[in-house]
Amino acid sequence: MGLVAMSAAASEFATIAPANAQSSKATPADLPMIKPGTRTSFASMKQIDAGVLNVGYAEDGPADGAAVILLHGWPYDIYSYVDVTALLASAGFRVIVPYLRGFGTTLFLSSETFRNGQQSAAALDTIALMDALKIQKAVIAGFDWGGRAADVMAALWPERCKALVSVSGYLVAIPEVNKRPLPPKAELAWWYQYYFATERGRAGYEKYRRDFARLIWQIASPKWDFDDTTFDRSAAAFDNPDHVNIVIHSYRWRLGLAEGESKNDELEKRLAEAPVITVPTVTLEGDANGAPHPDASSYAKKFSGKYSHRIVQGGVGHNLPQEAPQAFADAVVEANGYV
Repeated sequence: MGLVAMSAAASEFATIAPANAQSSKATPADLPMIKPGTRTSFASMKQIDAGVLNVGYAEDGPADGAAVILLHGWPYDIYSYVDVTALLASAGFRVIVPYLRGFGTTLFLSSETFRNGQQSAAALDTIALMDALKIQKAVIAGFDWGGRAADVMAALWPERCKALVSVSGYLVAIPEVNKRPLPPKAELAWWYQYYFATERGRAGYEKYRRDFARLIWQIASPKWDFDDTTFDRSAAAFDNPDHVNIVIHSYRWRLGLAEGESKNDELEKRLAEAPVITVPTVTLEGDANGAPHPDASSYAKKFSGKYSHRIVQGGVGHNLPQEAPQAFADAVVEANGYV
């Protein structure tokens, strides 16, 4: 797919010395100031067998640094974190940024494995990756699909989560709740989910996946002036052979139109109870997020540990870590310092 050849060369951040070798003591003030879009490549790209996958991931920072795992969303990829990764590495963190199943160079080890897009599968993938990398505990941060996976991890495996950073807060999906109709204006925002519920939608996404992704980027981040090079860099991740199957299953499962895996039933049963998250958490929201998202007041009580929420100003949309990497990196460092 051409993705394996991504450069491992040093980036513009090569001249930034670690601001604090003991990353557990780093503060937002330790991070250098950067302009979004400064970096266009990662320090290194790697592959590792983890669970049912061979996972492609970016890594930066000292091997003995406090671990941070950054989880991307749809239709995005690891380049949502290309600036954030360099910032955190400069503060002494070991940063891991995996392609989710169905994206980039992450591939299933067996053709027989069910292409499952339910939320618990993404969280289990992250646990398996941590095990493969011998990481017992990490700050888990994400947005969109990645934010949901991060929330699920924090809810079900708090012992593996040092702290949590989640864009748009509490994103645990409950299919039975999602079956309930909303007022027409609210339903309009979910048009792509209903499109994906049809075979026409599957065929349309297969044929026009890049056009579809560009449209979602524009709707979800109406003030983000991204260029073709930035989009194409991420769009290459959608050429993954399992991408369409994972995306379609994910959205059908959320609406109760597709079954998950029976081995995950107990996990989903626990999630359906909307468990409170006990790990220290920072939640973020862009002031110009064009994607459907809950109001912070609706989920603040779902976080019982040390908690803070902030609105990121400046026309910041749904892809918050790429549009406002400084704010996202600051949140990771702050959450890490809560422990």
